[in-house]
Formats: sequence, structure tokens, C-alpha cells
Amino acid sequence: MTDATLQVVHVTGESAFSGGEVQVFLLMEGLRRRGHASLLVCPPGSRAAREARARGFPAKLVAMRNDLSLGAAARIASLLRAHRPALVHCHTGRANWLGGLAAWSAGVPALTTRRMDRRVARGLRTRLLYGRLMRRAVAISPAVAARLARAGVPAERIRTIASAVDAAALTPSATRDALRARLGVAADTPCALVAARLVRRKGVDVLLSAWARRLGGGNGQLWIAGDGPERAALEAAARRLAPAEPVRFLGERSDVADLLEACDVFVLPSRQEGLGVAALEAMARARPVVASAVGGLAEAVVADETGLLVAPEEPKALAAALDRLLGDPALARRLGEAGARRAADHFGAERMVGAYEDLYREILAEIAPDGRERR
Repeated sequence: MTDATLQVVHVTGESAFSGGEVQVFLLMEGLRRRGHASLLVCPPGSRAAREARARGFPAKLVAMRNDLSLGAAARIASLLRAHRPALVHCHTGRANWLGGLAAWSAGVPALTTRRMDRRVARGLRTRLLYGRLMRRAVAISPAVAARLARAGVPAERIRTIASAVDAAALTPSATRDALRARLGVAADTPCALVAARLVRRKGVDVLLSAWARRLGGGNGQLWIAGDGPERAALEAAARRLAPAEPVRFLGERSDVADLLEACDVFVLPSRQEGLGVAALEAMARARPVVASAVGGLAEAVVADETGLLVAPEEPKALAAALDRLLGDPALARRLGEAGARRAADHFGAERMVGAYEDLYREILAEIAPDGRERR
């Protein structure tokens, strides 16, 4: 390995595929363009494993049943000794423990990216993870960085690198009218879209309550793209709460760019959100965003400039915001255009990849060639 080339092992413990996994591949693609090599360690049968094969990245499959799967940590450590990467980059909570223990055992520096806006508990586990196993903790927003700081993670170990969006990869396959025709929707029907994993944290139940409260009548459609453990309960709630307002469950989709092109407003009513990649994608496609004022989502979306922010768990306020944008195309267009500019200026993929590359170099500069700390 030359000074110009890095090999990075990325570890994820998730079988599902959501915004975090999108970011992992966006980073690996960017590193590859810069001449660096990435190896992905992920669970067998995961979508990440399939994506790696499809995109030409090597992947090693390791079952990670829980945070204490010491056999999995040992297998990852064996992989690290065989490949001798420059760094290990852990991307999920389970990966932090298993990948972090493996990296420590193999003598490879490790870092983690924290994408969740959940509270980080003070205590021995936190001190061990962020004080011993990880050399840096990357927060995807200032809100997440604040969570780490309140948990006692030393400031010198925290970096903030925002998640990113690749606008070029969000090119729709057809015109808005053609896409709406495919969906069986009239050109003048107001349509709102949420794209999210169907888990409680995303607040889709709150959105359904809001949709039932709308004052604009039954002339709109709500599209719910995504799947997850809450789907059956949400479908039942939709039948109960909004029988007169068409609500369409579209399932997990690979054509989000088409859905964004076809919709009028994007909504993300999360209870917690580290940043909100789906909102960034909507902004990149010049769609106004209605979102909860939580975590990094309240930092990504600028209120009354790129979208509308409402308090979480407030269906009445959410309904009013949706009515406002769906009923005022000129306002929606103005906010959407401002969102596209903001996404390009602050959340570009190359900006994120460059920041990680700099951080990798910073970590490696602390370590002498013999593996000891530089003084």
C-alpha cells in the first residue's frame, strides 16, 4: 500500500437496507473514484451483500446475531489479519462492538459513524467503545454530536460529517406526467410521498392521523414507500383513519427518483432522526419537505425556506402543513428550488467523501509505522 492508496474495511451488522446503508455505499463508491479500496463485512443474506456484488465490491459474510457474538468478532479479526487494511470503519451499533473488538484484537485503528439521534448512555460501555475501541466517532449532524458529548465522549474524538446525497443518481426514468400515468394518478391530483422504513421511529402512524385530519378534502393521495415490521398495523390504521383519503402502500421501492418526480410534497414525520437521508434526496429533486423538528432533520430542512417543520407527534400541525403546501403550488415550487440549492451546497457526495478521506489520514498520522502512538 502506497501513501496515496488506502484499503478500508467497512462493517455493517444490518440485514435490512435503509438510509444508513445507502450512505455506506455512497462512501465506498466515492473512495473507489479516488483510488482507494473497500472491503465490506456484512451478514449473509443481507441486501448489503447483494448490493456489494452488483456494484463490484468484495464482501465477506459474517453472521452477527447479537452484540456479544464473540465468534463473529473472532472471524472479523481473522479477516483483518489476512487483509491488513489501513482502517476499519464501523457503521451500525452491532458492527461497532464486533468490528471494534476485532480491530482492537488485530491491531487496526477503527472509527465509527453514528447516524441515530437516540440518547447515548453514560457508563462503562460508552467509555470502552468510544475511549478504547474507536479512535473517532463521526456524527452525521450537530444534534448527534451533542448526544455523544453529553454521554462523555471526549470532544477531540468527535467529528461531524453530514450524510450526503448523489443528485446525479436520482435522475427519473420519465417525465412527471408519464410517471403519474404509470401510477394511475391524474396530473392534477395533489400527492404527498413518504419513503421510510416502516418502524415506529419514522412516525408514519402520526402521518396517517394527519392525513385523516386534512381540510383539503378527498382530492389527494398519500404514497407510502417502504416496508418494515409496522406495515400491517399501519395498513389497518389507514383503513380505519382515512378511508376517504386514498392512501397507497407501495412497498420497498428501488425507483425513489421516479416517485419524487411524480409527487408534489415529501413528508418525513419522524420521532427521532439523525439527519434524514430521504429528506436530502427529496431536496435534491427540488421537492418541498414537511418534516418533524427533531434531531438533524431540523438542521437539514430550513423552516419556511426549503420546507415546513412541525413538532413531532402533532398530527393537527402536520395536517395544516400538508394542506398549505399541497394547496399552494407556487410556494411548494419556491421551497423545492431552494432545497435543491441547499442540497447541492451542503450535502454533496464529494464533500462527504473528502471529509472522510481527510479523517482517515488524520487517524493514520497518529500511528507510527510500527503501530505505536506517535508522540
